Amino acid sequence: MNEYEQSIYREVQDWKFKLTKKSRLLNRVSKKAQNKMNHYIPEKAHQVITDGIKHMVKVTLAGSNITTKKLQSEGLSLEQKDKKLDEKLASYRKTATIEGAGTGAGGIFLGMADFPLLLSIKMKFLFESASIYGYDTTEYEERLFLLHIFQLAFSSDEKRRETLQTIEEWDNKKEGLADMDWRQFQQEYRDHIDLVKVLQLLPGVGAVIGAYANYNLLDQLGETAKNCYRLRTLKTTPRF
Repeated sequence: MNEYEQSIYREVQDWKFKLTKKSRLLNRVSKKAQNKMNHYIPEKAHQVITDGIKHMVKVTLAGSNITTKKLQSEGLSLEQKDKKLDEKLASYRKTATIEGAGTGAGGIFLGMADFPLLLSIKMKFLFESASIYGYDTTEYEERLFLLHIFQLAFSSDEKRRETLQTIEEWDNKKEGLADMDWRQFQQEYRDHIDLVKVLQLLPGVGAVIGAYANYNLLDQLGETAKNCYRLRTLKTTPRF
């Protein structure tokens, strides 16, 4: 490892520690309330929501794979790749912020449109991230890896720890992963963003909340993607 990689190794360890800590009390109480509420939703409704999210994500994945320009990353150092990722993240954060402000200002109907639009922005960013670090998203396993990054960024404590373990042991675990647990995927994501997206529909403050929320959600996804790809890169790099 060079000096930069040694520094990043320590940074990734700190990120993993932060990721596996218990979330704040308010978040845990909110998650319990959401779980209870989900229990009262009819199974048929859960299935409709799950099928809808699964279809939306798969369409977005297919579209992003076609439209993402393959970047030349061969020969770049980890430091150079990290800088490229930071530049992309800044651009996508700006797009998400503008989109959140626009749909938030538009009231309930445009607010409802925010969900698929933001999802599309997030998935496109993940495809760009994979390309920067040299991974081929035409391969099914790499698209599955993107979904695990997404799930790691937007899930509860227990699921986050489970997903981090899968990502850390990706080379051993990927063969046994045929697909995502879509019911759990949509429920974790929906529970994670529910409150802020409801507030975004409020007249008068929706634009501000939408812009702030989308900025932070992209920031969260960016940090997760960067550290997941750093983790994979460092695993193939001799320690000394």
